[in-house]
Amino acid sequence: MRKYKCFPRFFATFLLLILFQINFAQAPKNNSIEVSVSEIKEDLDFLSSDKLAGRETGSEGIEKAAEYIEAHFKEIGVTPYFENYRDNFKIEDKDAFNVVGWLEGKDEELKNEFIIIGAHYDHIGHGKPVDGDEIANGANDNAAGTIGVMHIAEQLSKINDNKRSVIFALFSGEEMGLKGSKHLAEKLKKEDLALYTMINLEMIGVPMKAKDYMAYITGFEKSNLATKFNEYSEKEVLGFLPQAEQMNLFKRSDNYPFYEQFGIPAQTICTFDFSNYPYYHHVDDEAEFLDTEHMADLIENLMPALHQMANTADKEIKMTE
Repeated sequence: MRKYKCFPRFFATFLLLILFQINFAQAPKNNSIEVSVSEIKEDLDFLSSDKLAGRETGSEGIEKAAEYIEAHFKEIGVTPYFENYRDNFKIEDKDAFNVVGWLEGKDEELKNEFIIIGAHYDHIGHGKPVDGDEIANGANDNAAGTIGVMHIAEQLSKINDNKRSVIFALFSGEEMGLKGSKHLAEKLKKEDLALYTMINLEMIGVPMKAKDYMAYITGFEKSNLATKFNEYSEKEVLGFLPQAEQMNLFKRSDNYPFYEQFGIPAQTICTFDFSNYPYYHHVDDEAEFLDTEHMADLIENLMPALHQMANTADKEIKMTE
C-alpha cells in the first residue's frame, strides 16, 4: 500500500504542470502573433481607394468605410457596443457616426473596467489638385490607424481571454475638430463607464527614422504608460519624440477628449515623425507610399502589452501629472 501514498501529491503536481503549460501556451508572445501583410494591404487599398473619395464625414465614401469596418468586426466576433455598431451624432447639418464594437471581459469583476482602443477613420475628402487628382485618400491619415484597430481587435478576439472589457472605437469628425471622440467620451462619461486607459492610433503607416523605439506616444510625461508598455513588451516599443511635445500633439488627436472627461491615461501612438512622410493632408497620401510590412510588425509588437493591460489584476498604468 505504501507505494500509492504519494499518488495524490504526484497527481496534483502533474495537474498543476499541465495547467501551467496551457496558460503559457495561451500567453501571446511576439513570435506567436502573426498579422497578415496581405490582409493589411487589402484593407489599406480599400479604405484609401478613390471610390471612397477621401472619407469625408457625412459622405457616401465614409458610409462605405463604416460598412467595411462593421463587416470585419462581425466576422471576427466583435459585437456592437450599442444597439448596433453606429454611434450617431450631428455636426451641424451633417449626419455623422462612430463605429463602436467591443469584447466583453472574461473576469466577473474586471469585466466592469474598460480599455478603449481607437482611431479616426474619416479624412478631408478633397485637397489641392495635383496633376488632375483632387481626392485626398488619407492612407496614412488615418486608414493606417483604423487598420491597426481592426487587426488588434482581431488578435484579441483570437486570444479570447481578456479579463477587462475592450472597446474598439473608430471615430468620424476628427478632421472637423475631434467631434466624434468628443461625442463618445461625453456619452460614456454620462454612463459612468469605468475607463482604465484609452489608446489612440494615428498615422502608423511608415517607420520612424533613426530611432531606438518603434513609435512615439503623445503626452509622454503625463503617465507611466510608455514605461509600463515597454516593461510588458520586454522591448522598446514606445518612446519620446520632442516634436510631439513642442507641437502639443497630446491635445490634437482623439485621445484628448477621453483625458478631459475621465482624467485617465489617454494617449496617441504614432510613427509620423515630420521627416518620414511628405504627404500630410495631401492628395498623394495613398496606399502605394505606405509600408505594410512595418504596419504588420508594429501591430504584432503592440499586442503583448495591450494584452497584458487587459489582464493585469491591478491598474498599473497611472497618471503622473
